[in-house]
Formats: sequence, C-alpha cells, structure tokens
Amino acid sequence: MTNTPTATALPVAAAGEGPYSLAAGPDGALWTTLVHAGALARVTTAGEVTRYDTGAADCGPSVITAGPDGALWFTRARDHRIGRVTVSGELGAYDLPTPGSGPFGIAAGPDGALWYTALHADLIGRITPAGEVTEYPLPVRAAFASFITPGPDGALWFTLNRANAVGRITTDGRITVHPLPTPDAGPVGITAGGDGALWCAEIGVGRIARITTAGEVTEYPLPDPACRPHAITAGPDGRCWFTEWGTNRVGAITPDGRIEEHLLPAPGTEPHGLAFGPDGALYVALESGRLARLPLRS
Repeated sequence: MTNTPTATALPVAAAGEGPYSLAAGPDGALWTTLVHAGALARVTTAGEVTRYDTGAADCGPSVITAGPDGALWFTRARDHRIGRVTVSGELGAYDLPTPGSGPFGIAAGPDGALWYTALHADLIGRITPAGEVTEYPLPVRAAFASFITPGPDGALWFTLNRANAVGRITTDGRITVHPLPTPDAGPVGITAGGDGALWCAEIGVGRIARITTAGEVTEYPLPDPACRPHAITAGPDGRCWFTEWGTNRVGAITPDGRIEEHLLPAPGTEPHGLAFGPDGALYVALESGRLARLPLRS
C-alpha cells in the first residue's frame, strides 16, 4: 500500500449530508450530490463551494454526470425523477413513466441522450435533453441495476448488482447480459478503461473485474477482500481508479491487473464517488462532508 501524504480534504457539506457522486462539469468545476440533504454542491479546484438545494430534501440525489447540453444531469433515487442543473445553478426535474423506479446510475450516451438505471424496476431508461423518456425492460428480475457508462463499442454498459452480472444495451435498446464468474460479486461501479475494455467494482467479494466488449471476464482480487470497492473511473494515467468504501482508501489498477492503494486524509470518511478534475488531480466524495484531492505523480 502506498501512503499519499499530499492528499488534502476540502469541506463541502455538513457531516452526514453525504457527498456521494462526483462529476467534472463543463465549467471547470467539480459537482457533487449531497444525497442525504437533497442538494448539490459546485466545488472549484481552489475549494470554493456553491450549494444548490433542490427544494426536496428527501429526493435522494445520487449519481451525477455532465450532459450533452452543457448542463449536469443527476438521478433522484428517492422521489423517482431525473434532475438537471445548469452551470449557473438553475434546477429542473423530469418525472419518469414507471412509478417507484428508483433511478440511480446515469451517463451521457453517444446518441445525444442520457441513459439511466432503475434500481427497483428492472429497466434501463433513456431521456433526451428535452425530457422525452423511453424505458427498456431488462431480461432478468430483481437485478438491482446500478451504475452505467458509455462503452468503447458505441453501447452503454451497466452493472446488475443482485443478478451478479454486467449488461450491455445498444442505443436502439437491444440488451445482452454477461454473468460474472464469482458468486455474490455484487458489481456496482463501472467505467470504460483506456484499454478498450470495461472495468467494474465487485463490492461483495473485494475484486475488480475487467470485461471485454465480447463479454470475457477477468477478475483481480484486492489485498483486502472486505474493502468493499464501490465506484470506479478511468484516469488520465491509463489506470482505473476506485474507492474502497470499507477501508478508507482509494486504489488504482493497471490494464494488466497491478494494484496500488492510497490512504485517504482522515479515518472513517466512507469514500464513494470519484472523478478527475480539470487540474489533473483525483477528487473523492467522502461521507464525512468533504472531498479528498489526490494529485497524481508526474
């Protein structure tokens, strides 16, 4: 394990308000969801914070992503809506066709729309910047569709946490499911790596999995099987970076499976989402109300 003494922490919210997901915005700032406060925060690389309340404290803003229209889009998992915020802080929200669907993961697709997962409804949704929604049922039940990412093949890839699988959906709605080899792996975060494959975090067994676009899976055990890897993102250094929710660390994995780990600035922070900022540093959302900043080695 590699210690990172240069890691710093930026306060963004009260403890317990839950910075959860992170995205780099088109405005050169980081945007984070405050899942337990029904709010968003905009954070500059200098640590300046602007907070935007949705007006619905219990809406559960979860995953956030930069959209194709210059705004940020986010899921509202508890009131079952998709939210949108401009870089100047103007908020909007869209109702979804299926009641109680629990939208969670969201990503911009190659077709100019946003694609999201529905935790409770076994479907993948597509929403245009104008708010038009199309839903695609999954071929498996009680799957708990979680994170979603655009793949290198022009499709969207997503994790099926309780179905122990990774799914693929084309922009015209065709779905393929690829089972994972380890039982109860519990895939959560997923990202497209720089090597042309998909990488996902297996929270249930403490592994990182690599999935080719043909569905071939290789799993890499982490040093601590109980570390609970959660979110994962591709870095500018060619590695994929991930949070270890259960051990207060972030890790990095090379395309050939070599793993490096870094301690976060303070104990008990519960790291969740992560994203690279415009300054090239890695930012990590901490349940303790802060963002950690880790500069990459040059």
